[in-house]
Amino acid sequence: MEKIEEALSYNFKNHSLLEEALTHPSISKQHSEGKGYFNYERFEFLGDSVLGLVIAELLIHKFPDEKEGELAKRLAGLVRGDVVATVARKLNIGEFIRMTQGEEVMGGRDNESNVENTLEAIIGAIYIDSGIEGAREFICKHWEQIADEMKEPPKDPKTELQEWAQGRGLPIPEYKVVNTTGPSHNPHFEMSVKVEGLDIATAQGASKKKAEKEAAKQLLKIIKEEKSEQ
Repeated sequence: MEKIEEALSYNFKNHSLLEEALTHPSISKQHSEGKGYFNYERFEFLGDSVLGLVIAELLIHKFPDEKEGELAKRLAGLVRGDVVATVARKLNIGEFIRMTQGEEVMGGRDNESNVENTLEAIIGAIYIDSGIEGAREFICKHWEQIADEMKEPPKDPKTELQEWAQGRGLPIPEYKVVNTTGPSHNPHFEMSVKVEGLDIATAQGASKKKAEKEAAKQLLKIIKEEKSEQ
């Protein structure tokens, strides 16, 4: 507990909150009173909302002249999975996750979904432990520089691809599930995206939404490479 609190620069009043936030569903166990399960999933649900709220507040103050649409793009760019996972890896979160040996052998300590979910759960735990002020201090410490480095509101890959297609009079991109693998507590999706006149692009992710974004990103990369060759 001391090592991870040092990494987080936050000391918990209630260490059972931190313990639950660090528990992977692979070793989930039922609470002694028989209510719910002891793993990071519930705190992840809370932490995801707290992260969005604090980042939205941060952006309101940082960019007073931007409209709602631009702020929404910045928010989406700051709370997306790969950004959360990058912050988690800087804090060495994977080192502290409690998981089964099987999950660890499968690369669970560096799995993007695992470290992302755990960090969001830690944010939820901090919120319960010390309220919005504690959560705000923690989030701003690790996200403010990322927000400052975002010079322009980023475009979501799916939005960018749709705008590209519509700008050429083409139907909107079509996404389909190609395959689903992994255990129920940690599924992995392979999604495809098709735009008329282009080859199909596929990508994988810890959720359908993430896989769709990656597939759109892959197709945009192909489009830009073909354009540069012309």
